[in-house]
Amino acid sequence: MRDIITIPLNNEESLIIASDNSGGIGMKEHDLVRVSYETVAYYSFRVAAMECIAAGGELVSVVLHNFCGDASWSKLVNGIQKGLDELNLKDIPITGSTESNFNLEQSAVGLVVIGKKSLDKKTDKIFSKNLKLAVIGMPLVGNEVIDLAHEVVPLSTFQEVSKLEDILIWPVGSKGILTELNQMFPTKEFSKEMICTELDIVKSSGPATCFIIAFEQCQEETLKRLTAEYFHSIDVK
Repeated sequence: MRDIITIPLNNEESLIIASDNSGGIGMKEHDLVRVSYETVAYYSFRVAAMECIAAGGELVSVVLHNFCGDASWSKLVNGIQKGLDELNLKDIPITGSTESNFNLEQSAVGLVVIGKKSLDKKTDKIFSKNLKLAVIGMPLVGNEVIDLAHEVVPLSTFQEVSKLEDILIWPVGSKGILTELNQMFPTKEFSKEMICTELDIVKSSGPATCFIIAFEQCQEETLKRLTAEYFHSIDVK
């Protein structure tokens, strides 16, 4: 299952709620990864937005939980806005709260993305031998996300792929590609030995630096054209 909650609103649409957290990443003295708060918020937004979009949601709001201090709020909002701009989304409201009574020794951020989904929009597939698989982007974590930023698949590319018909799209999180494959197809059990690809399928993908797609053979050239150097084939034995 995806890391989202679906709440039916009526007979036509439902709410999609996705979230992401980060801790020890930011500009405080004791943070384990030192990056700007714009970067922290951008990647947290990225994870939650990708989960929402993959589940068929269209973003309508973002909620920010800030434990980094009052001075960081505008920088965090700027990071979220950067992600919204990549998705070409305008006038999406951003709200939230800051812990200002106590000063934490490490940075912490929580982020919630809310979207709406039409109930007739399908976002699943049954695994078959005719289905093809690929990973778009590379699994990266920690400082790799900054040092190898050119390997992180852009949000705009994810959005373009998500608009294609008859494709299953699935962000890869901290548990890695193999775990996500088994989440994508709950009736099929994949082992490490069954998967052939140039990527490390058990490595963390941190803030969803890559995603998996399942597609039909006839769609492969279109996908390669859209994703270019980010495309990595997966073969299943």
